[in-house]
Amino acid sequence: MKVAYYPGCVAQESGKELDLATRAVAPRLGIELQDFPSFSCCGSGFIDESNYALNTALNARNLAIAEKAGLATVMTVCSTCQGMLKLAKRNLAENKVLRARADKVLAQIGMEYRGTVEPKHMLQLIVEDLGGAEKLRPLVKRPLKGLKVGAFYGCHILRPHDTMNFEDPEDPHSFEDVIRALGAEPVDYRGRVMCCGFPIQFVRPKTGQKLAGKQILDAKRNGANAMATPCPLCHISLDTYQKEAGREVGDDLQMPVFHFPQLVGLALGMDPIALGVKRHLVDTSSALEKLGTVGVPA
Repeated sequence: MKVAYYPGCVAQESGKELDLATRAVAPRLGIELQDFPSFSCCGSGFIDESNYALNTALNARNLAIAEKAGLATVMTVCSTCQGMLKLAKRNLAENKVLRARADKVLAQIGMEYRGTVEPKHMLQLIVEDLGGAEKLRPLVKRPLKGLKVGAFYGCHILRPHDTMNFEDPEDPHSFEDVIRALGAEPVDYRGRVMCCGFPIQFVRPKTGQKLAGKQILDAKRNGANAMATPCPLCHISLDTYQKEAGREVGDDLQMPVFHFPQLVGLALGMDPIALGVKRHLVDTSSALEKLGTVGVPA
């Protein structure tokens, strides 16, 4: 399956391990990635808050780039990017005034948005287009036996539900289905569908860190010895700020946190270093040792 690959900003900079893992895993899943260096930022948290119409036009341009190449799907690996692209697609379909403004802007740069392309997160692509989680089982070479994984969906891959049109935001199961197919044990905990705190991390840091700490602690108390997330912004909150989050909830959390494609790659037998685990701030050795992969520094 050929897709337009939309890595987003974080996966190309502070979270390069996510892009690394995605590029390594995709071919083994039958996903052909087509790069478009002209893709721009989705504008989340910046442009969308200051100029909503401009941000819609910006994402209409991103989608139009994939359409022009004849592709039907834009694959994201960031829940926030997914949210922005899906919201733009919905608003362009429902708001005629906004659509007219976007069309006018795009015409000035020789672009046209037709609404034929669908943005989908890699997780959604696997469960909806590649045959579902069970199709992963024959590909597994290193079952993740011994790992009890707390899936952390975050906000934007699920909400708003009428825009994302993916799963029940209060009781999703796709990520857990994948975890189970990879040989690990999914952990049920309330925090899996809650906010990681990233949106307020730089405004009220202690509040944001407390939110992250609360979700990690919830997973830990329910038996998780690792977590995984489909969003690099959630990964920043859960991994990069985990030490601060632990202080806010009074616990030395020490919870390894994997990006979604890293978890898949580990089960496919790939080298953890090739999947970028050395870039994590929280040591992943405790999780890797359970898989018989020892001596790999985080």
